[in-house]
Amino acid sequence: MRFFSDNAAPVHPAIFTAMADANVLDTAYDGDRWSKALDARFSELFETEVRALWVPSGTAANCLALAAMCPPHGSIVCHRDAHIQNDECGAPEFYTHGAKLFLADGDGAKLTPQTISAVLDATRYDVHQTQPHAISITNATEYGRVYSPAEVAAIGDLAKARKLGLHMDGARFANAVASLECAPADVTWRAGVTALSFGFIKNGGMNAEALIFFDTDLADATLYRRKRAGMLLCKGRYLAAQLLAMTEGDLWLDLARNANTGAALLAAAAGDRLVHPVEANEVFIRVSAAEAASLRALGFDFYDWGPGEARLVISWNQDPADIRPLADAIAAL
Repeated sequence: MRFFSDNAAPVHPAIFTAMADANVLDTAYDGDRWSKALDARFSELFETEVRALWVPSGTAANCLALAAMCPPHGSIVCHRDAHIQNDECGAPEFYTHGAKLFLADGDGAKLTPQTISAVLDATRYDVHQTQPHAISITNATEYGRVYSPAEVAAIGDLAKARKLGLHMDGARFANAVASLECAPADVTWRAGVTALSFGFIKNGGMNAEALIFFDTDLADATLYRRKRAGMLLCKGRYLAAQLLAMTEGDLWLDLARNANTGAALLAAAAGDRLVHPVEANEVFIRVSAAEAASLRALGFDFYDWGPGEARLVISWNQDPADIRPLADAIAAL
């Protein structure tokens, strides 16, 4: 009956099994055999050489990636509704030691080359203004919209032409890839992405995310930034074990597909109440305060999302039997 956040979902049993298997004496920090296996595992997944670092949160992944691409005197272009702008308590500015976020617009929290260029072209290229060094996009976005490989590639071409890094906040990257039914490479490095925050916690993980560098030269200094930020956990093998378990076979995709399927079920029930097209595992609907209260009176839990709107999030472990009662209740409003 709870649809307020996939952050609150249970941990997949395979994660606990993997952590139990790693519960042996080994080297501390990131020198263990699980951590050392990450580069090869993610290089295979993305079909190119990458550097993969575990971190304990999505905020850490985002901000360490941005710090690798943007100096303190620089700026980062992102959507005005981006998580790094609205929900990370100034962490990007903190980790970059002062870089500014330049805010752009776009439907469904999606940027386009045109909206990015509007921000870039308004910047004077002189010493009195911060200069752009990176673009950050979210896939799937904060409104559950998905960037296609072509859409990412168009932004990637702009980033390359402007000599900017391109970061992808992939807190729900699995849901995006499951929706697109494409290779992970197609919507990342082949489309010009420099670094990816690969989210696992929302998708059945416990406390491990992957920071993926497609520009492998950026990883070396990030090792020091991770330590300086207090993010180099002494028993990092437990985080690495989670990432290896999630990427064993298609587990990460199977869990995301299940969540996406559940969201499609809600979307069909919502009909013209939908605020945004449902492309991943989030559903935004129009409801009055009285209607929202009636849903809560039935036991359903969700976030209000601005006046007259609600956000419903489907988690990896919810099946149609869990979702059907809410779908029926929405249809009956």
